[in-house]
Amino acid sequence: MEFVSTRGDQKVLSKEAIYHGIANNGGLFTPVSIPKIDFEHLKELNSYKEIARCIFSLYLTDFSKEEIDDCIEKAYATGKFDTKDVVELKKLDGNLFALELWHGPTYAFKDVALQVLPHLLIRSMPDSYKKALILVATSGDTGKAALEGFRDVEKTKIVVFYPSEGVSDVQKRQMTTQEGKNTYVAGIIGNFDDAQSGVKEIFTNPRYIETINKMGYFFTSANSINFGRLLPQIVYYIWSYLELLRKGFIKESEKVNFVVPTGNFGNILAGYFAKRMGLPINRLIVASNINSVVSDFIKTGIYDRRREFYKTISPSMDILVASNLERLLYLVTGNFEMVKKYMLDLRENGYFKVENDVLKSIQSDFWGDFSTDIETKKAIKRVYKEFSYLIDTHSAVGFDVYRKYHDKTSDVTKTVILQTANPYKFAKDVLNALFDDEYNNIDPFEAVEVLYQKTKVEIPEGIKRLLSKAVLHPDVIKKDKMFDFILEKIKDN
Repeated sequence: MEFVSTRGDQKVLSKEAIYHGIANNGGLFTPVSIPKIDFEHLKELNSYKEIARCIFSLYLTDFSKEEIDDCIEKAYATGKFDTKDVVELKKLDGNLFALELWHGPTYAFKDVALQVLPHLLIRSMPDSYKKALILVATSGDTGKAALEGFRDVEKTKIVVFYPSEGVSDVQKRQMTTQEGKNTYVAGIIGNFDDAQSGVKEIFTNPRYIETINKMGYFFTSANSINFGRLLPQIVYYIWSYLELLRKGFIKESEKVNFVVPTGNFGNILAGYFAKRMGLPINRLIVASNINSVVSDFIKTGIYDRRREFYKTISPSMDILVASNLERLLYLVTGNFEMVKKYMLDLRENGYFKVENDVLKSIQSDFWGDFSTDIETKKAIKRVYKEFSYLIDTHSAVGFDVYRKYHDKTSDVTKTVILQTANPYKFAKDVLNALFDDEYNNIDPFEAVEVLYQKTKVEIPEGIKRLLSKAVLHPDVIKKDKMFDFILEKIKDN
C-alpha cells in the first residue's frame, strides 16, 4: 500500500507517512487506492481488537503482523477503556442509535486513535532518528488525548498548543495538569485556527526543521493530518455496523446513516473511507456548529473562511479551516493540480470553489447542516427527556442536525449518531441546557457535582479528581512565540 501527498510529488509507504505526519509540500498523505473489506471474514471476528487488526493490515502493509498486534494490544489493553469493547452502541429507538466513543482515559473520541498512534509512530521511526517531537494544535479534546497517549513514551516529546480562551474549563484543566516527563502545553492568545496555522508553519519552515534536527529531533504530528490518527477511526464505523447486524437491528447489506459532529473533518472522513471500502452507508451527515464552514461547503461547493469566528458551547468544533477536507478533495477528484489550486486559493484569497461535478460527487455521499447554541441546548434537553440519555454539547449538535435532516428528507434509514465526548467534560453547559440557564453563574467544577445530583449519571473518575490536581503547565503565549516555547522546553532534555 502506497501513500501519496494530496499535492503530488511524494509517494511513500505507511511507516514513512506516519513518522513524517505531513508531506514535504504541505499535502496530506493519502492511500493511492482504498482496499475493499471482506464482510464474510469480518463477521467471523468476535472483538473490536480483532476487527482493528484486520483493517490495519489492509493499510499498514509494511508493518509485520506482530507489530500490528503489539500496537493494538497495548492501545486497547484491559482497563484503558471502561467498556468491554473500546466503544459502545446504544439503541435509542427503532431507527436511532448512539455510538459512544468516549470510554477512553480522557473521555473523548480522540482516545480511540491516540492510544494507538504512539505505538505506530515508534515502530515507524528509522533507526537513524533519535527522538520524535510531536506538535499538536487542539480545539480541546485532541490535546489531552495526545498528551495521555504519548505520556512517557520512549523517544518522544509532545508539545500541545490550545486557544487559551477557546476550550472548556474541564478541557483546559485536563491539559494544564498533565503529568509526564515528555509533555509540554501552552495556551495561545487567539483561536484554534491560529494554533493550527502556527503548527503548520513550524512544520514547513526549513530553518525550524534544521534547528530541531541538529538537536536530535524530527517533527511529526498527532493531529488528524497524520494518517496514523485517521486509520483507527475507520474501525469504529465498521465495528458499529457489524454490531447492528449481530444484534439483529439491520439486515444483511442494509444501508445506514452516520451523523458526525465535526470541525476539522477527520472523524467523518474516516466514515467516508469506510464507505469506499464497501461499508453499506447511505449518507454521511455533517453536523457543524454555527462556525458552519464545512456544512456550507457541502451545500454550495464554496469553502469560505472569510467570516466571523464564533465561540460556542461546542468549542472543539470552533474551526474555520478544516484540514482533512483536503483529503476528500483528492479522493473525489484524483487530481493533484486541482487540489493544489484549491489550497492556493484558500491561502491567498480565503476561499475556493469546486466544480459542479465535484460538488455533485460529494453530495452523493454527504449531507450537511449546522446547529446554533440555542438549538444545541434544546437538543440536550429533548434527548434527555425522550430517551433518558445525557449527551454533551458536541453530540447534541449531531442530534439537532439529524432532526433537520429527517425533517427535510423524511429519510427513515436507520441512523447512528456518533457521541464524541462524555457530557461531564461540558457539565456547566449541559446543566444550563437541562434547566434553562438557571446555572449561568455556577463554577464549572461545581456544575459537575450538581449535574450528577440532578441526573444520577455517573461522573468519570478522572474528572472527579481534576480539581485536586496541580497545574503544571500555566504558560499562555502569543502565536509568534510558539517556536521559542518549543526550543525552551526541549533544549536541556
